Amino acid sequence: MTDLPLIGDYSTPTTELSGARIGVVTFPGTLDDRDAARGVRMAGGEAVALWHADEDLQGVDAVVIPGGFSYGDYLRAGAIARFAPMMDRIIDAANSDAKLPVLGICNGFQILTEAHLLPGSMVKNDHLKFICRDQILRVENNTTAWTNQFAAGQEISIPLKNQDGQYVADEKVLDELEAEGRVVFRYVGWNPNGSRRDIAGISNAAGNVVGLMPHPEHAVEAGYGPDHTGTDGLGFFTSVLTQLVGGTK
Repeated sequence: MTDLPLIGDYSTPTTELSGARIGVVTFPGTLDDRDAARGVRMAGGEAVALWHADEDLQGVDAVVIPGGFSYGDYLRAGAIARFAPMMDRIIDAANSDAKLPVLGICNGFQILTEAHLLPGSMVKNDHLKFICRDQILRVENNTTAWTNQFAAGQEISIPLKNQDGQYVADEKVLDELEAEGRVVFRYVGWNPNGSRRDIAGISNAAGNVVGLMPHPEHAVEAGYGPDHTGTDGLGFFTSVLTQLVGGTK
């Protein structure tokens, strides 16, 4: 089975970005780990598989916590995965002086809130239904480890698929996120899940940890999306690789 795009050639030759190693975590119930790993490879990095029960980060330079339904979303989405041994290592590394870059996508975003790496929480969509669609996002903060290859205010199209996608937080936290520029993405045109203030993604204060509900790993090759370019998600992976190679981590 080929690993090349079906339409167009977005394979990446060996470049200076190839030296960066990005870990992709798998939990029981993870669905999108292989997609995230492919996004890393297509951006030019090396994807490193990380198992939830292990305690070795294998010297990776950054981590992606991908989407799915870890532990079947029992208790709450992400509530059990937060206590995995691998998450302990990720929390320590993200909060260390090295500030390991961490991206949480969908269920990964839920896990990051449960781990208190990001504030707030994720609850059921306000319409109480699973939703799957192409979603326009506006880039509100292009200075994080995962967004530096976008322009501030740029609108991108990213697939969205969730049932626990409503981001909630109290007004004090929301005001702090706004004041500190930590709202990274906002829904444009329609709020698909009732998230407060149309928030689709946020960061921690240092900007090394980012969580978002839509799935950039499903927008890394031509032939998909409403305009059939389908590559808006590559910017997430090239952003972190560029930062790592630039020595600014």
